[in-house]
Amino acid sequence: MPSPLSVWNTAPTCAHVQRKDRYAPGSTAHPAKMLPQIASHAVSTYTRPGDLVLDPMCGIGTTLVEAIHLGRHALGIEYEPRWARLARLNTSSATHEGSTGTGAVHCGDARRLTQLVPATLHGTVDLVVTSPPYGNSVHGQVRSTRDTGERGVAKKNYRYGHDPSNLAHVSTDRLLEAFTEILTQCRLVLRPSGTVVVTTRPWRERGELIDLPSAALAAGQAAGLTPTERCVALLAGIRDSRLIARPSFFQMQNVREARRQGIPLAVIQHEDILVFTRPGHHRSGTATTRRCPNADTCTVRTTRAQESTATAGSRTCARSRCDSR
Repeated sequence: MPSPLSVWNTAPTCAHVQRKDRYAPGSTAHPAKMLPQIASHAVSTYTRPGDLVLDPMCGIGTTLVEAIHLGRHALGIEYEPRWARLARLNTSSATHEGSTGTGAVHCGDARRLTQLVPATLHGTVDLVVTSPPYGNSVHGQVRSTRDTGERGVAKKNYRYGHDPSNLAHVSTDRLLEAFTEILTQCRLVLRPSGTVVVTTRPWRERGELIDLPSAALAAGQAAGLTPTERCVALLAGIRDSRLIARPSFFQMQNVREARRQGIPLAVIQHEDILVFTRPGHHRSGTATTRRCPNADTCTVRTTRAQESTATAGSRTCARSRCDSR
């Protein structure tokens, strides 16, 4: 079972500030973007410079951008062509800002991950960071309806796309079945003892609580991964030892409506972070080749025995670093 909870202080600033000047126009239209500092914290905690990071459902490429800025190589898979194009723009911009990291994005279904990831990279991925799509009640942005002659606001940018095969549009049971397939594929491209970080949260559907974190934990185990940690990544800031919530307009609207109906809904202030490892032992002290996901000719060799004990220890547990980040 996962070890006791630890807290990642990942929202000292709002999402808009975290993304400022790093993402192409149009990126904000994605309905479920990962908070950049969640991706950054995961990458810096569980990898070292030169390591390879994979996001099998990368959206606009948040994980990839943050990994590249931290000097890691990044590879993303995205089902929707629209978001894949934006992810390529974002990763391309990151690689041209003086970083030593590189990035590549492939458009396709993550359930066929091993066919999309070059064979030369199988067994070399150090970290997978991903999040399954879930309830659109917390997604979306405010749009004024004045231009239509009506009073009030409407929701926009709350859909991943219009393809019915997109996992965001299937039932919870089908989503979990597919997510298990994706995690199984991730296990096959991970190196032995490589890490998988899954961010998720529960939501309510017609008043019923959908415990997606527990279901995602079961999916990871069914995929052959070993749970090692369960953490909390804050979506709220901290001021004078108190949480400062930053809910969207529609989150607040949904909470108020639910409470009027007697449903004990609360503003979501964190993501559940599930951490898994691939079973197996990665021998330290051996030279490993980190291959750029963009080209077979670009390699970076590192010798893990030459890395400092402090650096090696920093990736074994997030708990010792959470409060200071």
